[in-house]
Amino acid sequence: MKKTAAAALVLLGALLAGCSKTETPAPAAATPAPAALTKIVVGLDDNFPPMGFRDEKNELVGFDIDMAKEAAKRLGLEVSFKSIDWSAKEAELSGKRVDALWNGLTITEERKQNIAFTAPYMENHQIIVVAASSAIKTKADLAGKTVGAQEGSSAVDAVKKEDAVFKSFKDFKTFGDNVTALMDLSTGRLDAVVVDEVVGRYYVAKKPQDYVVLEAHFGTEDYGVGVRKDDIELQGKLDKALADMKADGAAAKIAEQWFGKNIIK
Repeated sequence: MKKTAAAALVLLGALLAGCSKTETPAPAAATPAPAALTKIVVGLDDNFPPMGFRDEKNELVGFDIDMAKEAAKRLGLEVSFKSIDWSAKEAELSGKRVDALWNGLTITEERKQNIAFTAPYMENHQIIVVAASSAIKTKADLAGKTVGAQEGSSAVDAVKKEDAVFKSFKDFKTFGDNVTALMDLSTGRLDAVVVDEVVGRYYVAKKPQDYVVLEAHFGTEDYGVGVRKDDIELQGKLDKALADMKADGAAAKIAEQWFGKNIIK
C-alpha cells in the first residue's frame, strides 16, 4: 500500500509540474515590407499637343511625355502611358488604373482635395483664341457670344470664376478635346475658345492666318504632376527628379525643343 501511495504521489507531482509549465508564444510574423516601386503608369489626354499627343505614326509624343521619360530614367523606373478620358482623370487615379496624371495638369485648390501635386514645373495662362477676322478684342466683347472650352479642363473653371463675364455669354459649350473646339471656331460655330496657352499658341503658330490670341486672358496658373494623396513615396521621388532636371538644365533643353524657349518654372 505504501509503495502504491508513493507511486501515486510521484505521478501526481509530475502531472502538476507539467501543468505549471508556461509555453513560450510563437513570435509574431513580421509585417512584409512594401513592394519596391519599379514602374509607373502615366495617364494623359492623347489629343493635347504639344504636351501629349499622337504623331503621324500614332505614337505618343510631346513635352510632358519627354519630361516623364527623363524623370523615370533618373529614378530607375519603367514608365508607360495610358490614354484616358480627361474629364474622368481623378477616378482613373483613385481607381489605381494610372499612377500619375502628367499632361498639363493645372494645380487648383479644388483638385488638391483629391490629388497630391508635385511642386509646379511650368506656368500657364488660359488664353482666348478667336478667328483672325473676328471683331472680338476684349473680354467685354464676348458678351452675347458663344464660347467653347475642353470639358474637364481648368479653362472651364477659370471662365466660371469670372462670373460677370461668364453670365454675359450667349452660350458656353464644352468639347471632348481642344482640337474639336478649335475646329468649331474655324467653321463659325463658336466665337471664341478658352484654352491652355501652351496648346492654344501651338495651334495658332500652325495657322496664324486663321487664329488670333487676345491680350486678355482668364488668369495665370501652375502645372504640376498629380498622384494619389497616399502615394507619398512617388510624390517625393518625382519632386526630386524634377528639381534635379531644372538644376542641370535637362528640363530647359526639353522645353526648348518643344517651345523654342525655356518655359520651365
